[in-house]
Amino acid sequence: MTVVLVADDDADIRDLVAFKLEQAGFEVIGVEDGRTALEQARGRQPALAVLDVSMPGLSGIDVCRMLRADPATSGMLIIMLTARVQEQDVEGGFSAGADDYVTKPFSPRELVSRIQALLSRARA
Repeated sequence: MTVVLVADDDADIRDLVAFKLEQAGFEVIGVEDGRTALEQARGRQPALAVLDVSMPGLSGIDVCRMLRADPATSGMLIIMLTARVQEQDVEGGFSAGADDYVTKPFSPRELVSRIQALLSRARA
């Protein structure tokens, strides 16, 4: 079973994303802050991480940079899921190493489709 890390300090969003991913057959690790996200990513080695940009401790951007800098996690797929919609925010997410950038409000069904597409391309 493919493991996906979902890091968001908003429990409702975290639970919604986890629910939709579990319905689609994924195993989900849900965490509420950047530091725990980094620990779980390094320890559990999920195939993909969904990171909120604004989290306590380390931001999703910080976590993304750290995962990309670590040879053990540099190949992990990363999607930023955030309310930050300004052009410079999107550019910042991609320059930190994100594979995709999804803005809130978002369609949970579309997010699952994007995750499945990224994973399919990575396997090919």
